[in-house]
Amino acid sequence: MRLLLTSDTHLPRRARALPDELLTRVDEADAVIHAGDWVDTATLDLLAARAHRLVAVHGNNDGPELRARLPEVAYAELGGVRFAVVHETGAARGREERCADRFPDADVLVFGHSHIPWDTTAANGLRLLNPGSPTDRRREPYCTYMTAEARGTRLADVRLHRLPPRATSRAGARTGDGDRPVRRRTGSRPDG
Repeated sequence: MRLLLTSDTHLPRRARALPDELLTRVDEADAVIHAGDWVDTATLDLLAARAHRLVAVHGNNDGPELRARLPEVAYAELGGVRFAVVHETGAARGREERCADRFPDADVLVFGHSHIPWDTTAANGLRLLNPGSPTDRRREPYCTYMTAEARGTRLADVRLHRLPPRATSRAGARTGDGDRPVRRRTGSRPDG
């Protein structure tokens, strides 16, 4: 099962439109996971219409309309892998332990908020993934999103896709420069 992971789209504040590359990946994915901070309902409507399956939550920048349509936490089993999705996880220090306690029945936690890609594994085996933001960068040189494959009961081929900050598509959104395997962190660094 092909997955697209994204978060913190912040439209139309951070960009006028989603990157063309991201929309192509939405069409190709069996499921799209969005970890909140949509900002506008038009982006939710667009992804809901294009995605084969959408698993999504609201974020701290989402107003009453989005909060009425989206939960704070979402759960889904995709390709045999148990996912939890939430926008905020708190400070980087102690994140793995907190999230392992909060989501004991999940195999993977997808989160957002910091706009900084993250890939670690808690002591209990919970994998934590933050795909970053496809429209805004914070302390990183690129805007990002992730793709992955859910195979059996495990997540495979997790890739971080980097979008150059200055390149723009016809719609004015950033376009990509290829993909790279996600570098897994062995320790934590502050990211908010």
